[in-house]
Amino acid sequence: MVTAIIDYESGNLHSAEKAFQRMAREVGAGEVIVTSDPDAVRRAERIVLPGDGAFPACRKELFDHRGLFEAIEEAVIGNGRPFIGICIGMQMLATRGLEYEETPGFDWIGGEVVRIAPSDPSLKVPHMGWNDLVIDHPHPVLDGIKTGDHAYFVHSYHFRVDDPARRLAWCDYGGEITAIVGRDNIVGTQFHPEKSQATGLRLIGNFLKWKP
Repeated sequence: MVTAIIDYESGNLHSAEKAFQRMAREVGAGEVIVTSDPDAVRRAERIVLPGDGAFPACRKELFDHRGLFEAIEEAVIGNGRPFIGICIGMQMLATRGLEYEETPGFDWIGGEVVRIAPSDPSLKVPHMGWNDLVIDHPHPVLDGIKTGDHAYFVHSYHFRVDDPARRLAWCDYGGEITAIVGRDNIVGTQFHPEKSQATGLRLIGNFLKWKP
């Protein structure tokens, strides 16, 4: 079994690679590779799409890698392979992003990515640091994770989903901030599981065992 972490020159993948490799060893989930090769993505049993920075820049970088998005779409939508998007990799699942300019997303989960607007003016944007998760809906990737568990966030925009059933968890930052989305064989986390210590490692291990 191979899990492919997509490398499209959008962020430092070292910590994600190490966290996924560690948990793959713990749960017996096979090999974890970092790749930008469309053929390797098509062959992989699981797909991880990280992303750091701004939505428009990440989308451009991904689509500038010829054939890469098409390989991801074939594996995930065509063949039902388990997929997790992290941070901007999660935001790109939306219909569109509104960071700097309107930018189309994958439209795999309906909704839009909008700037965080805390009701408390003392709360700064970006939302940076540890926050408590509030679980909306049970899901296999949340096995052993409960409301009140901590995750590490760094972002100025968040995913406002059209269908509340697609929001699996949120956190409070002067209002409800989407933390995890999901449907079918697709999940995404706004926070960085690879930086979220026990909670994040548990989620990664669950993802690597998940059979949608």
